[in-house]
Amino acid sequence: MTRTMTRLAALAALALGTSAAHAVLPIYPHAHSENPALYTFTAAATGDIVAYFAGTHAAYHETLGLLVNNVATGVTGLQNHTTAIGTALDFGHVVAGDSLVFFINVATTGATWFSNAARNVDGANHVWSTSYAGGDSGVPAGTFVAFEDLPRGRSDNNYGDEKFVFTNVGSASTAPEPAAWALMLGGLGLTGAAARRRGRNVVAA
Repeated sequence: MTRTMTRLAALAALALGTSAAHAVLPIYPHAHSENPALYTFTAAATGDIVAYFAGTHAAYHETLGLLVNNVATGVTGLQNHTTAIGTALDFGHVVAGDSLVFFINVATTGATWFSNAARNVDGANHVWSTSYAGGDSGVPAGTFVAFEDLPRGRSDNNYGDEKFVFTNVGSASTAPEPAAWALMLGGLGLTGAAARRRGRNVVAA
């Protein structure tokens, strides 16, 4: 009896440990709103840039690529439906301060979405990024970057379609302060109210 209870306790502890590990990966906190923070990624040090696959919620088939100083490395991979979490892809050698632009090729639609919003045909921000402490399925600490794979106007803006953690990557962002979020949401509310008023005026006319 004691041996059985010990086994059950060990299994429960293992299950709790596994769920805790899988809860570590960041989640975009403003789902259904386009991320207003824009990012500039650079090589933190001279050495290799390594990407670790950190999961997907996408129905589409996608792979990851990288531009270094606006030139494609020629290395792509980590296909989201055939890659295990924690799988690494080495993009090769970079020099400290090199400019980095990550992108996903969406095979299903033929679209390519970049971490630099100015490169996207819809002008939208297709990434959300934050720091990551490590610990999920062998993924080390690094810079977490998550992609949105649908164009502006069709996107759910959950920034979970394809997720990666990069080592040797530094980032700076123009992240809005909480007050800016409040102003933005308030502005959307005023725009909606104005649209409703216009609709009523048209009906009355």
